[in-house]
Amino acid sequence: MPRRYSELYISVRNALRAQGIEAANFEARLLVAAASGKTTAQLLRDMSLYDTDEVENRAAGMLRRRLAGEPAAYITGVWEFRGLPMEVNPEVLIPRVDTEVLAEEAIRFLEDGRRGGRVLDLCSGSGCIGLAIADALPGTHVLLADISAEAIETSRRNAARNGLAGRVGYMLCDATKAPPVMTGPFDLIVSNPPYIASFDILTLDASVRDYEPIWALDGGEDGLDFYRAIVKNWPSALRPGGALMFEVGEEQAAEVRALMLEAGLRNAETVLDTRGVERVVKAVK
Repeated sequence: MPRRYSELYISVRNALRAQGIEAANFEARLLVAAASGKTTAQLLRDMSLYDTDEVENRAAGMLRRRLAGEPAAYITGVWEFRGLPMEVNPEVLIPRVDTEVLAEEAIRFLEDGRRGGRVLDLCSGSGCIGLAIADALPGTHVLLADISAEAIETSRRNAARNGLAGRVGYMLCDATKAPPVMTGPFDLIVSNPPYIASFDILTLDASVRDYEPIWALDGGEDGLDFYRAIVKNWPSALRPGGALMFEVGEEQAAEVRALMLEAGLRNAETVLDTRGVERVVKAVK
């Protein structure tokens, strides 16, 4: 039976809260907005209006999927990263707030250099990092690179969705191998590679372990396989003075910083996320 959107929102929120979902308020807005074909802003505007049986049925179906453990981002198909709407699907990881630290550090580096620059987003997935850089710095050209053709197609749609297609290129490649011939030079390489130790994947929350792509999570026995390969092979694609920046997992920063220094990079530093975790490691060629 149709209800006001405010009533539908409250019922979805309460069901999520009862399941112990921390972001119940936020996720309820996303689910109800998606069920009604509205943006979250439009939903807030229309809270006093009545929904329809069709909206009620869609919301109930989405809620069942969420309570069964499926991430809200995959149910709605859209997630925001630094204010940009990103298509997400089971072929790409859901963008995290922690990853915004890497995007912001990259933007700061390019702004300080007062140049547009060429940027490579390696292991680009949905394209969220590279597209956030392109959106913030119109003079920048970004190359999105991933081993997954499905991820590349997702990032291509995200570039078009956000009006960035003209400043973004795409490359299908393996980050653990040497760069393809004639790749670069770049002013900046950013990467959020797989960094979960293989055994630890079994301990991840079910909403991650059972739904997000394992190949985008598994960093090998100690979680550092991609870092070793990238610092060995990819600095050759940087200009002198260019930077390599990684997102890293908790307690990985010191080891990744050591790998960068051993590879001949300079000024290796870490940047904290909002929880005080060393989340970004950066160094200069």
